[in-house]
Amino acid sequence: MILVLDFGSQYAQLIARRVREQQVYAEIVRHDLPASRVAELAPKGLILSGGPSSVYEAGAPKCDPAIFQLGIPILGICYGMQLVSQSLGGVVRSAPAREYGKTPLSITGNDPLFFGFPRTTSVWMSHGDQVGEVAREFLSLAQTPTCPIAAVKHESMPIYGLQFHPEVAHTPQGQTLLRNFVIDVCGCRGDWRMSSFLNEEIERIHRRVGTKRVICGLSGGVDSSVTAALCYRAIGSQLTCIFVDNGLLRQGEREQVEATFRDHFQTDLHVVDASEIFLSRLTGVEDPQKKRTIIGHTFIDVFKREAEQIDDAHFLAQGTLYPDVIESGSSVDGPAATIKSHHNVGGLPAELGFELVEPLRDLFKDEVRRLGVELGLPDTLVWRHPFPGPGLAVRCLGGVTPEGLALLRQADAIFLDELVSSGTYRQVAQAFAVLLPIKSVGVMGDGRTYDSVIALRAVTTTDFMTADWADLDRELLHRVSTRIINEVRGINRVVYDISTKPPATIEWE
Repeated sequence: MILVLDFGSQYAQLIARRVREQQVYAEIVRHDLPASRVAELAPKGLILSGGPSSVYEAGAPKCDPAIFQLGIPILGICYGMQLVSQSLGGVVRSAPAREYGKTPLSITGNDPLFFGFPRTTSVWMSHGDQVGEVAREFLSLAQTPTCPIAAVKHESMPIYGLQFHPEVAHTPQGQTLLRNFVIDVCGCRGDWRMSSFLNEEIERIHRRVGTKRVICGLSGGVDSSVTAALCYRAIGSQLTCIFVDNGLLRQGEREQVEATFRDHFQTDLHVVDASEIFLSRLTGVEDPQKKRTIIGHTFIDVFKREAEQIDDAHFLAQGTLYPDVIESGSSVDGPAATIKSHHNVGGLPAELGFELVEPLRDLFKDEVRRLGVELGLPDTLVWRHPFPGPGLAVRCLGGVTPEGLALLRQADAIFLDELVSSGTYRQVAQAFAVLLPIKSVGVMGDGRTYDSVIALRAVTTTDFMTADWADLDRELLHRVSTRIINEVRGINRVVYDISTKPPATIEWE
């Protein structure tokens, strides 16, 4: 096992994911985990993440300095490197020239950490501070044009520091470096598999739940479906699934959920049609955060009423993932910023009076899909694109109306249908239509139109922490646009979103 000490970086989860890609289990822990506890966990190595703070500021997050005396290999990344350097006698200063983005790196030292590297490569930098002076026991291993100390190693202890980010895709040799650290420096075997996680999680759920009943809030998406399947494998008939139709679903979604879970799993499935109450509470609301809050609170109200009808319900199972946790704020009391709220993260158990079961909380989306395959779920479900908890409300910009939702459903269904027909659906990570809160002038036949505008969004990503827009075939986009304008009465213009994450998010609201 490798432990990742989280200092508030948006990439802490990505570091863990990259380590797991080497078939080595990685776990994220508090940045100030006591050295005594680290010793008890007996990891093969420690990785100190980046973070938004400056190590020389008052109140900056620090690790227990005793971890440097445990003899465990340590790799500090960005803030982590600066903390390692400062803790062991180096000096960190505000850099005269900040570095953000791709940067040329020159390898100046020979070390197993850089085996397989060319002497000059490209790395991803994101820092305003840097190590100005290394401690006497440290050697410099690499430099950039504006950062003379871009990588370091302790002379006698297996302690390393990197100013750049090897975990992001923009560092081409990053996986090679992490593999060198995890396998060669730390001596991990690389024998962890998703089947191992599955067996351990089944045992963990069974041990915790005992003979009590578990309720699963089922949405029909990949996350909640895998959660339900995993819980069903662990406790069988003790599981009850509740599906709330909030009136904000995609076309045919309710029918698909009922068919899948009644036919495939034969689970105890309760379907609640609450579309009227959701839509009435959203009337006139345009602010996206208010929409999410209203939908979250209404979901709690509806779910709670239904759950109260189920005898001996004690636990609530949710499909919370790593990205959900990090985007709602740090899970380890770190200084990560809140980007957006998730109605399935935090607060819900207290409102419902249940203990929480989150078997996927440590997994990324691609790992959840692999787990779904292990569980024997059908491909159509495992490879389904993500769908936000608030549903079409955050894809219907501005006010949410039945008429707008109807337009959006039809346009979205056409887009997804063409992606499937062209064999492109599996090539993109997420694709959907967005109804914009504007109208534009058009011409149909001999008449002037003044109708709504649909934006199409398709992205490629492996972890959903960063994403690029999908460069779809021009003819495919032409077919989609033509069909939407011809078949969806009330739409006369279609545009395509070519923004990346960051700076944009994947969803528009």
